[in-house]
Order: sequence, then C-alpha cells, then structure tokens
Amino acid sequence: MTQAFGPEARGSACSAQVIVADGAIRYPYVKRPQVMVIMSQEAFTKFSPELDPNGMILIEEELVDAKGLPPTVRVFGIPATRIAEELGRKVVLNMVMAGFFAAVSGLVSKDAMRKAVETSVPKGTEGLNLLAFEKGYEYGLGKVQAQ
Repeated sequence: MTQAFGPEARGSACSAQVIVADGAIRYPYVKRPQVMVIMSQEAFTKFSPELDPNGMILIEEELVDAKGLPPTVRVFGIPATRIAEELGRKVVLNMVMAGFFAAVSGLVSKDAMRKAVETSVPKGTEGLNLLAFEKGYEYGLGKVQAQ
C-alpha cells in the first residue's frame, strides 16, 4: 500500500493505492488501476484518467458525476455519506464504502474485510463501524444483483 496524504488530505483529492496479488509484488506503485474508489469530484477529475479502460469505479454517487469514462468502465454508485449520516456519524462513511467495495469488487471476502474493520477502528467504535460496513455491503450486493 502506498499513500499520498499531503496538504490535500483536508477536503481535497488524496489517494491510497493497494496492490492485491497471489505472488510477489515487485513494484509497489499502481500504474493502471483496475478498481478505483472515488469519493469526491476533485478526486474523480484528478485520478479517473489513470483507470484501466476495462476497470471498475466505485463512487459516492451524491458527490461524484462520473462522466467522460470509456463505455467499457463499470461504474457503481452508493450514497455513502447519506447512509453514514443516517447511522448518526458521518465519519463512518469510509466503512460504508469499504463494505460496498467488498460486495461489488469481490477482491476481498466479507469475513476478511469485517475482521480488518473490527481490528483497525478505535476501541468502543467497533459496533458502529461494523454496522456501517454491513450497510455498505448490503447496498453493494443489491447493485451487483441488479446487473
């Protein structure tokens, strides 16, 4: 995983890259991502041109207008911010998106992602974060089944 959280991390486009592979990873930078999770219009504008033409993009559908992509790109949207707000804490929108990602991409099992959420959040917030994850996962399953 590589990250770019410079001064842009406060409300502007920032990025984190994760490579998933069965074998050794010899170069830690993603040149042509196959999957992107985009949560702001600025991030879409800045990073979407790098997406593989046959890739998949997951967007916060109330904040991102995913226009101008090749017709071969699969686009999945979720109102992650609204779902998080309905749970009472906007800050868990990243966990909503993590659940959505797990359901739509199929790259990580639900159980592995749940465990990652449970072990990475502050003590005492596990229940809310796992609920946010589940909401995103359920929403994602609905999107996959609809296609």
